[in-house]
Parts: sequence; structure tokens; C-alpha cells
Amino acid sequence: MVTAIVGANWGDEGKGKITDHLASTSDIVVRFQGGSNAGHTIINEHGKFALHLLPSGVFCKNVTNVIGNGVAVNVEELDKELKTLKNSGVSNPNLIISDRAQILMPYHILLDIYEEERLSSRKFGSTKSGIAPFYSDKFAKNGIQISEIFGNAENLKERLTNIIEVKNVLIRHLYKKEEIHFQDIFDRLMYYKEILAPLVENTSDFLQSAVKQNKKILLEGQLGALKDTDFGIYPMVTSSNTIAGYASVGAGIPPYEIKEIIAVVKAYSSCVGSGDFVSELFGQEAETLRKLGGDCGEYGATTGRPRRVGWLDLVATRYGCKIQGATSVAFTVLDALGYLDEIKVCTGYEINGKITKDFPAPFELSYAKPVYEIFKGWKCDIREILNYNDLPYECKKYIEFAENQIGVPINIISNGPSRQSIIYRRAGCG
Repeated sequence: MVTAIVGANWGDEGKGKITDHLASTSDIVVRFQGGSNAGHTIINEHGKFALHLLPSGVFCKNVTNVIGNGVAVNVEELDKELKTLKNSGVSNPNLIISDRAQILMPYHILLDIYEEERLSSRKFGSTKSGIAPFYSDKFAKNGIQISEIFGNAENLKERLTNIIEVKNVLIRHLYKKEEIHFQDIFDRLMYYKEILAPLVENTSDFLQSAVKQNKKILLEGQLGALKDTDFGIYPMVTSSNTIAGYASVGAGIPPYEIKEIIAVVKAYSSCVGSGDFVSELFGQEAETLRKLGGDCGEYGATTGRPRRVGWLDLVATRYGCKIQGATSVAFTVLDALGYLDEIKVCTGYEINGKITKDFPAPFELSYAKPVYEIFKGWKCDIREILNYNDLPYECKKYIEFAENQIGVPINIISNGPSRQSIIYRRAGCG
């Protein structure tokens, strides 16, 4: 069984916890796209962790963790994460990295910073992790594949010389910054080679063999459908494909082997970065939800910056689940809403005087106004509840309304930050 765990919204839906929970009964966990620009927060017996590159199965001794060819590998960030685990008493994870993955270079980060600085008020809200320059280089055939640093040194030097020549034209003439130097970058690559040497292999062969052996594989996505390059709120998107269908490419397994797609949906909405966000809250109302939401507040796992928050947007969620091809939904952070007397849910958008329940093209979002239905809150702490029938009536009504509107069964409910705070509604979904 191959299962993809992906986000239905803007990211930060709680995918890390769901993957961490399901990893305990899995054989392999795979990161298939994205980079260190977003984090998965996990709380367990070892403490609280924000994983940026490592798959969320690293806390399970029985799991092989794979960084697939679709990932932007920031080697220094990866090394830092591995050291953090070791210093926290976590056993050295069983980790392998695709030889076809590409390396996120120091100049990618510089170019990301310089471009956001140049754009000023028109900036995209980048995390400045180098993701857009990395994927630009990958598709312009100016990226450096991990396999290259283990190959012919002269070929690598020639490629690197050509790449740096182009980068310095941009850095010198557009950004008016100090040029980068060949030897500094080449030496850094040789340092990366030492770190990566014990970890690199042909992960596609490994995964296709595992499929034939009927291993249980989890494919872990980063961000969510609304940040996808093609189907998201372009141009305020990430630079990789966050859709479950891409997992086949980013991991190197046949698409027909993905049998289950779990779309993770937060019980309210949150978003890091710029872009239209129809159900967004502001002022004190937003600040209260931000402080009480998430695992320890709604702040970015990578940047620490406050997330934008809003009411559950079922228009966006239904669209996200459809684009992901979701077979089921994991509904997360439900416990955070227990303080509210009333809870609003966005069920439609009013655009130019007309109400629609269909998610529009990105340019129309700036004209959209939310249409709300209001639900009575359950006004209690639900974190200790492990059986769906024991949830308050108002809470179940909220879940079942969302399920009906989304059109995909909500099989998993997360009602607290710990690994144990999970409710399964239907047999066989865990």
C-alpha cells in the first residue's frame, strides 16, 4: 500500500503529525518535493521538533526515511537537523537520499534574498530559503544533481564555472552586490560530498523494489494545494508541485501504485506568506486564534513569523481536496476552537454580486467576499477524547457539516498536538 499525505490548503495543516502517527505502522516514509522553506512540527516523547527536510518518520526505528529526487536538498540544513535529533537523544535515523536529487546552493539563498529586497512592497513573501532560484535552475538545466559531485571533477568544475558566470551577471548588474567566487562554491560542494556520501543511493530502485515486496509506504508532501505552482493562487505560490500526483515523479514510483491520498485539512484556516485569503481574520479576533491555535500558537515552523489565520474555508478546501484527488481527509487542530461561543464557516464566495461555491481563477480572488454560516461552539477541552461518539454534539455537527461540504470522508481527527491525540471515525483508516 502506497499512501500520499498532502495538504488541501495553504500548508501548515498538520501533515507532520499525521505522517508521524501513521509512520509507526509503516515501512518507509518519503519526502517527494519542496525544500527547507516550510517545516513539519512534531511533538513526541523526545520533545518538539520542526523538521524541514527530514521525513516525519525519523522518530520510528523501524522506518526507512527517503529524501526523493524532487526535493531541494539544502545540505547544511539537513546536517543541522540530523545533529539536532542526535543532541535530543533520538537514535540515528535510517535515512537515504536520492542520487538524482539536486543541491540547493548558497547562491540560491542569496538570490532569493536579493530578489525580495529588489521587489520591496511587491515581494512574494518568500521564506528566503532559495527555493524559487533553485527550481528555476533545475528547469533551466543549471542545477547540480547530487550524483555529479561523486562523478568527474573536471566536468563538475566546467559546469560550475558556467553557472557562476551567469549568476555574477545578475548579482553585479541587477542586484549591485558582491560577486560569488568559484573556489568558495566548489569547496562547499566538496564539503557537502563528505556529508552526503554515506546516505546517497538510487532511491527509485529502492522504492520500486519495496512496492513489489508490498511494503507500506507513506509519501509526505510539503505545503498544500493552494501553493501548487499550477493549481494554486499563482503567482503567490511555491516553486514546486505540491499535488499528490507529483509524488510519483518526485519519488520515482509508478503513479498507479498510489492507492490512498489523505488530504490534511485544518479545522480553521491559516497561511504563511502573501496572497489572497478570503476568510482571513484581523485584529484581536485573529490574534486570539493565532495564540490558541496550532501546536503552540500559529507561527511559522521555519521562519517563526506569525501566520495569517481565518475561518474554515470550505470553498478552498473542497477545491484542494479535488485537485489532490483525496480519498479521505484528516481534520486537524480541532481542539483549538474550544474557546469560541460561535464559529463561522465560509461556504461560498460573493464575486461581483454573485455567490459561487466554486474556487475561482486566482485573479478573481481579490474580488471575493466570504459567505458564512455560523455554528454554536462546544466550549470545552476535547483533547482527552479518543472516541468520536464522545465528542460534544456541537463539535460533531461541525465535523459532519464540513465533511458533507467537502464531499470526501473525514476519517481521521486530530484533537491535540501529541501523537496520541487522534480519533479514528472509521475502521481501517489508521
